[in-house]
Amino acid sequence: MPRKISAGILPYRRAGGRPEYFLVHPGGPFWTRKDAGAWSIAKGEPAPDEDGLAAAQREFQEETGVDLGKHAAADFLPLSPLRQPSGKLVRAWAIEHDCDAGAIKSNLCEIEWPPSSGKTIVIPEVDRAGWFGEDEALVKILKGQSGFIRELARRLAGG
Repeated sequence: MPRKISAGILPYRRAGGRPEYFLVHPGGPFWTRKDAGAWSIAKGEPAPDEDGLAAAQREFQEETGVDLGKHAAADFLPLSPLRQPSGKLVRAWAIEHDCDAGAIKSNLCEIEWPPSSGKTIVIPEVDRAGWFGEDEALVKILKGQSGFIRELARRLAGG
């Protein structure tokens, strides 16, 4: 069976000369009290035959309500793919883009809750977003995605 792939976007902005990184927090009761190591880049699985960058942009808009369509494909900086502990491969692109983290509007999804109960609830896929400096972003982001922050920070610093 082929391993799953996700595609995502890591926006950044410069605040006071230093980069900040845009991360999202998953919605739902499982994640409510989790913070450190729970945040992520906005990402999801491409549809069959969907281009990775197009999928990443679609997922970003679905999870945040922010349309990145005004940017040309050349504006997106490909980052090195990262294999997650689950085996999933995450491909990501960085883009310099500022947006209001407090104004995101996520799509909704249905989950079984409590687990194995047969009951379903509807939750936002993302319940909040935020801008974080490098050190704080590395604390917040899922361990398997921290390489995206490190790589982008190196590249922005000219390394």
